[in-house]
Amino acid sequence: MKFVGLIFFLCLSTYIPRMLPALFMDKIQVSKKVNIFLQLIPYTAMASLIFPAILYVDENVWIGIIASVVAVIAALKKLPVIGVVLASVISCVIFYMFMLSQKCKNFTTIL
Repeated sequence: MKFVGLIFFLCLSTYIPRMLPALFMDKIQVSKKVNIFLQLIPYTAMASLIFPAILYVDENVWIGIIASVVAVIAALKKLPVIGVVLASVISCVIFYMFMLSQKCKNFTTIL
């Protein structure tokens, strides 16, 4: 029974700080700049979580950089999300094929 009470109070302690701002945000008047800042927080949080992973996708850091540049260009062209993802994946596959062909050329010149 103590375990159920512990789970209940832990749920309550995480739910209250998330729910209170949602309840009172309509009543609080904020400036336009603060409103824009608050709207941009999810994008910056997502970018800060994704950026380090881009650099450590593979032992070759260029894979992540090329894929992210292609994704940004595709997103700026207003492609749907699936188009952005496919463009990034295809660019990675092409770059891997290029690297593999270069390794094969180097291997045959050694022989």
